[in-house]
Amino acid sequence: MVDLADAGEVESATQWWLDLTNAGDEGMVVKPLEVLTKGRRFFVQPALKVRGREYLRIIYGPDYLAAEHLSRLKHRAVGAKRGLAAREFGLGLEGLERFARSAPLREVHECVFAVLALESEPIDPRL
Repeated sequence: MVDLADAGEVESATQWWLDLTNAGDEGMVVKPLEVLTKGRRFFVQPALKVRGREYLRIIYGPDYLAAEHLSRLKHRAVGAKRGLAAREFGLGLEGLERFARSAPLREVHECVFAVLALESEPIDPRL
């Protein structure tokens, strides 16, 4: 856990991530403390992948840090991907709730199949 109001903790976590990714790891997953956290307008994404530079080089090309590429990458429309992640998360929670209340297995599987159907939507896999 990192207290974002504590500059020392933020610096320490940042250095840990840099050490991790410089050693060849893909990155990390960042999650809010509460599973469901309300943002200004919407719920906060339940998890966010934070990938390292070398991994991103594989995805976006060796010169992705060049100014002309960074400006393009920073202005991508990620709303569709974010919405898809939110729907998949909601279906996962619904499936868990159904399972916990001993609903028939077919009702639990409905949620699983719905997630699989969502994953067949054409979305840029690099997002």
